[in-house]
Amino acid sequence: MYNKALAIINEVRKAVVGKDNIIAKILMAILAQGHILLEDCPGVGKTTMVLAFSKALDLSYKRMQFTPEILPGDVVGYTVINRETGVQEYRPGAALCNLFLADEINRTSSKTQSALLEAMEEGSITVDGVTHIIPRPYTVIATQNPIGSTGTQLLPESQMDRFIIKLSIGYPKIADEVRILKQKQGSNPLDSVTKVADKNDIIQMQKAVENIYIADEVYEYIARLAAATRNHSMIKMGASPRASIALARMSRAAAWVSRREYVVPEDIQNVFFDVFEHRVLVNARAGINGTTAHFALEDVIKNVQPPRLS
Repeated sequence: MYNKALAIINEVRKAVVGKDNIIAKILMAILAQGHILLEDCPGVGKTTMVLAFSKALDLSYKRMQFTPEILPGDVVGYTVINRETGVQEYRPGAALCNLFLADEINRTSSKTQSALLEAMEEGSITVDGVTHIIPRPYTVIATQNPIGSTGTQLLPESQMDRFIIKLSIGYPKIADEVRILKQKQGSNPLDSVTKVADKNDIIQMQKAVENIYIADEVYEYIARLAAATRNHSMIKMGASPRASIALARMSRAAAWVSRREYVVPEDIQNVFFDVFEHRVLVNARAGINGTTAHFALEDVIKNVQPPRLS
């Protein structure tokens, strides 16, 4: 199965240049059965990244551009009365698929954003009292523009907490941007991406990740990191137990991608900021001083000592 994972990464690399670490972490999040939030300025390749994954994975895929006009029913579906039979029928929304791209999710209303909460947490959608199970595997990859951009609004904390990681692609290096310019001449790099894995492959890899061993000392390390965020002088809202669970899941995926059957502290440190940064809020004093959540978490990871595994 490792070869399948490597093949997925290589296919996505055909369309996304110079972002191997981001590609690997998105795959890790999928294998950890989590959802991904990509936050960055427009034009750096967020949507291209997701489209490349959708082509490399043989999954049912839907994309929705979130605008102020989008309604909750567009996302989760709605019921209508069949005029011929008089029976209520469910019309599925865009979120009922294996891989759902919620493009620019922070441009729509809070009511529409919250329509995704049940789908992301429970893997099901309830419409008019009837629950519809979403097919497995299921991943939501949402993109958002930086807060303060025209037409954007903050995602509620409950929504942010549903994303196992938040990543930023960032601008390319000069050499990578030259490659992008050459690739775009007369062709679309996405056309070269082919399917190399199907839903059964993904499910098998997810089960393998679930079986990665975590020692008690490593569990304690995760708990001490979470506790440190709750007691930090610059943080007003620390990481919740859900964040600790997400860190353990991502650490298992990091270990599996590294071809290990057990988690080491380096796996936790590799994904720590991606899992925790969007879940903690700094206090007013830190905000006045310009202290960011990332800076506060750097202090946490520096002062919480990892275990020594024998």
